Order: sequence, then C-alpha cells, then structure tokens
Amino acid sequence: MKPCADRESLLQAMLDGELDAAHAIEAEKHVRTCAGCAEYLNTMQQLRTRLEEADLNTPAPPRVRAKVEAMLEREQRAARPKWWSRLSLGLPAVSALAAAAAAFAVMTIVPAQTADLENQLVSSHVRSLQADHLIDVATSDRHVVKPWFNGKIDFAPPVPDLAGEGFPLQGGRLDYAGRKTIAAVVYKRRAHVINLFVLPHEDAGRIDAHRDSYSIVQWRQGDLDFWAVSDVERGDLVMFRDAFQAATR
Repeated sequence: MKPCADRESLLQAMLDGELDAAHAIEAEKHVRTCAGCAEYLNTMQQLRTRLEEADLNTPAPPRVRAKVEAMLEREQRAARPKWWSRLSLGLPAVSALAAAAAAFAVMTIVPAQTADLENQLVSSHVRSLQADHLIDVATSDRHVVKPWFNGKIDFAPPVPDLAGEGFPLQGGRLDYAGRKTIAAVVYKRRAHVINLFVLPHEDAGRIDAHRDSYSIVQWRQGDLDFWAVSDVERGDLVMFRDAFQAATR
C-alpha cells in the first residue's frame, strides 16, 4: 500500500520532528485516516530504529587506517610553522597520538543523535492545549480509557483513577514523540491539565525539572517511562507522581 504522493515530504518532516504545531496536527489527522500513509510512516520509523540500533562503528582496516594517518601527518607537517616542526621533532609520540586521534575522528561513523525527548514532550503538551487535540477518548472511566489503547500501540499504559487524590482522569489520546507513537493519559489538577506521556523505557534517567513555565517529572515503572508535564506547581506534579505510583504498584 503506497502513501499519498503529496504527503511523503510532510511525513518525512514529521518523522524528523521538523513540523510546526499546525502541520504536525495536520499530519497526525491524515495518518489516522489514511492506511497507506500510516503504513509508510510505521515502516520508516522501524527502519530508522534499526539503523540507530545497528553497530555502525566499524573500524577501518589497518591498511586504510595507516594511509589516512600518513596523509593527515603530511598535511599537518605542511601546515605547521617552522618553529612547530622543530618542536614536534622532539615529540614523536605526541605527533603520532594527534594523528591517530584525527584519523579516528575521520574514520568513525557517528550514529544518528536521538531527538531531545524532553523538548518534544513539552511541545506536545503545549500543542494539545492550543490546537484542540487534547483528548481522543474523553471519559473519566479508566475501564474505557485503558482498553482504548489496545491495538493502537504495542504496550499497555496503566490508567489509574486518581480523583480521590485530587487528579481526576479526563481521557487519553495518541501522540508522537521520540520518533514513535506514544500514549498520553490526561488528568487535571483543579483548572490545570496534566499530560502523562507513556512510552517504552529508553534509559532517560529521572528528571524533575521546571522550564518555560512548565513542570516536568519523569520516572520509570517496569519497562515503561512516564513523563508528567503540566503548568501546575512542581509540588503538585510530584504529588501526582506519588499518587500514580501508589495506585499502580
């Protein structure tokens, strides 16, 4: 099944995290209704994941390494002033080390850098509030929200009822970050929205931060990472995390 010809560039930009809020929402809506584009995006995501996970740091053969080192050494000698050339004659080990380091930098294939997940999730939180894409399934019933994710993502996010702790459930939606489709479970704290993003564990470490007027609390449970993002006070978001962990143990 082929993607829409006029949407391929949009999907590529979506995959690279290069879309602004309006175009990201346009792409998300289209993917949800177009099987060809959804299949294309999923294939490209899988391909990118395989390339990132592949061991591409293959060392160069000794003969190639020796030629590169010799070439770099000749270029360095030609570029040095005479006083440095005289000095380097007494420091052969330093010269060799510098050449080897330069050769290693040239011959090592640097794997693709992962996106800044924290920035992506804050942007997703802001976009959900501004573009009328906060909730795909709107209900306070956890028994409706939790099974709604079945078949849409390859993991099952926990969806506890935290109304008794002051964080009523609002619903859930699919979102996109870290080059994959993730779950967003939506809660409220008084008039404030809490987006809880759930995705497979990625060794992100534990984050408790405050940036751009938004609080961020991140934690891990089992094989899943949880990122809570909101404009509530950080203390409220920590209370939310503690209540969530207590309800899902």
